[in-house]
Amino acid sequence: MVKREAKAGKGGFPGAQATRRKMEKFIFLGLLAATFRASGGNTTQTAVPVTSSNVTVTFSDATPTGVTPIGVTSGSSPATSPPPPPPPSTMTPQVKKDKEKEEKEKLASACPPLGLESLKVDDTQIQASSFERFGLGPHRGRLNIQSGIEDGDLYDGAWCAEYADTRQWLEVDALRLTRFTGVILQGRNTIWRYDWVTSYKVQLSNDSVSWQSSLNGTQDAIFVGNNDGETPVLALLPVPVVARYIRINPQTWFPDGGVCLRAEILGCQLRESSEEDATPKDRLDFRHHNYQEMRKVMKSVAEECPDITRIYTIGKSYMGLKLYVMEISDNPGKHELGEPEFRYVANMHGNEVLGRELLLNLMQYLCRRYKAGDQRVLRLVTNTRIHLLPSMNPDGYEVAYNKGSELAGWGEGRFTFEWIDLNHNFPDLNTILWNAQEEAQDPSKVPNHYIPIPEYYTKEDAVVAPETRAVISWMQDIPFVLGANLHGGELVVAYPYDGTEGWAPQADTPTPDNAFFRWLSTVYASSNPVMSDPERRLCHNEDFRTRNNIINGGAWHNVPGSMNDFSYLHTNCMEVTVELSCDKFPHVSELPVEWENNKESLLLYMEQIERGLKGVVRDKDTKKGIPDAIIKVEEHEHDVRSAADGDYWRLLNPGDYKVEAWAVGYFPATRHCRVGVERQATVCDFNLTQTPLRRLKEIRAKGGRIPQDLQLRLRALRLRKLRASTKALNRRREGQRTRREGQTG
Repeated sequence: MVKREAKAGKGGFPGAQATRRKMEKFIFLGLLAATFRASGGNTTQTAVPVTSSNVTVTFSDATPTGVTPIGVTSGSSPATSPPPPPPPSTMTPQVKKDKEKEEKEKLASACPPLGLESLKVDDTQIQASSFERFGLGPHRGRLNIQSGIEDGDLYDGAWCAEYADTRQWLEVDALRLTRFTGVILQGRNTIWRYDWVTSYKVQLSNDSVSWQSSLNGTQDAIFVGNNDGETPVLALLPVPVVARYIRINPQTWFPDGGVCLRAEILGCQLRESSEEDATPKDRLDFRHHNYQEMRKVMKSVAEECPDITRIYTIGKSYMGLKLYVMEISDNPGKHELGEPEFRYVANMHGNEVLGRELLLNLMQYLCRRYKAGDQRVLRLVTNTRIHLLPSMNPDGYEVAYNKGSELAGWGEGRFTFEWIDLNHNFPDLNTILWNAQEEAQDPSKVPNHYIPIPEYYTKEDAVVAPETRAVISWMQDIPFVLGANLHGGELVVAYPYDGTEGWAPQADTPTPDNAFFRWLSTVYASSNPVMSDPERRLCHNEDFRTRNNIINGGAWHNVPGSMNDFSYLHTNCMEVTVELSCDKFPHVSELPVEWENNKESLLLYMEQIERGLKGVVRDKDTKKGIPDAIIKVEEHEHDVRSAADGDYWRLLNPGDYKVEAWAVGYFPATRHCRVGVERQATVCDFNLTQTPLRRLKEIRAKGGRIPQDLQLRLRALRLRKLRASTKALNRRREGQRTRREGQTG
């Protein structure tokens, strides 16, 4: 097997990236040069009252009786970090649950995030007393920011001060008077070092010259920091303070590490009296929904639009939570001849929650706009059968949800209860295809679609999550044509293949439909105003703007066993991954904005299902549809098959195509079909003639058998085995769950 070489440099574009990074460094250093203060900026003075909009704003020194902020000790000089709480592993489940509930309630009572993580706060608003190097500059001090692989990367995983002393600070300019209520702190994201702050002070100012420390009574408050590099720690100010600027002033840090941190600031910005609240255009349910609340939303949509909706389940999670799907169609519950099937899947990683909320918003939007007679939505619902799976990993979501949007960190809740990453859990059919092509004398004769599930994957002891089994079975039951997998943590659209040949860490690995996949990706990325903004800041450490915010999955990083690749090679469905936001778990206040950012993209992407060819393959004599007929497009080494009623869909870019259809027991037929630029699929039907009876008799006379599609039979056999092992596992888990409940009762 020829192993493709990974491209040099991060992202495979070293020259342009190096030049851009030098320019960024030059500009950024220039901006920061004027901000340094020789004193280190740690003076504590009484702030001068500031007058704004005829309102006098001052700092408050009073502490309400009986109020003790979380993680705060008194002291006016550098202090040792207070004793840390017991690690999660030593907590009983109930203690851990109570602690998470307490933290979440405190977070809910505070102001929303200022926007370091979500990038609402610009790099120019963040300054520091010093920094070790540009890659560890103040612009990297954002909650959950991720570093590059190499130590010393230009885009490293925190702000790190150049000097290890208590005169260091990270400063944020809120640009206007803000009621500051708290700070969330995190250590440095790195696999090479242990860098985090264990205690710190908070200082505030109206002019960035005179500073007042947050007080606990009459003394400077010392806030508890981190015990590791990744767990976010919340600290609420003893008394909320109105100011424009806020500083985090580290007092102690991990003994063998540096002064490094990532942070989010909690604050309510004060408005002028003439300003009004921005009301979302679409009055939807903009909040985070746990499992029970998600069910209620879906039920309410079904009750509001019973004629076009249907709720069904495709299986259960490991913990027994149902995987609910909302179907939206003018004839729900039935596949209509010639009508394509579309799906959105979200929340595959439990802590990547924006897609889940967007799909709940989308089902509400489609219902209400359909009732209002919106012509665009009427066309979508009438011509397409839409399936929305808002949560593929409900177990993981509940873990992240119980932590809260800012406290779940980067990885909490990502995996299933069994600690399985669902996007690596599908059969790796790529390697099976590439190995077969390499070993074949004529690679063009190797089946390039409907590749069967490997035998090992169907066994009961195979490491296959029940969520994965449910989705595979769902894919088999419905002839999906187009879909998208909604993720979070970046701003980019990735298209297959996700897996690389030879498991190279990074290599461009296109499919035979590379041109159309790039079109699909561009449709979403270019219609998303944040993703397509050429001036936007990088989320973490990779600049996808140079690629127009789309990328081949393998060129980004190798993902063997991805859902996208499996969908392409095992079914007729083409699917991409949409990374929706830099923030995996946006604050509830961000949800209306995120809906506006993604609404047009979600609708426009669904409409692409009408591009290419569609038709019905029929028996010329009986006029009945022929299932499993193969549709082959010349110069496209990837075929599709007709559904149970004989209808098929082949997504293609505009052009002239030579198309062949054939099925077992029929002569092949060829047609020339043109795909236009208009968004309407070209009808390209086929009528196939059965092979002569005399020919069949000759085969039988020679003792032979009528040719059969062995690959199709094997595919069906493996699916039956997979479903059988799934039923056995479900019975076993249900018995274990019942016994556990009996013991606890």
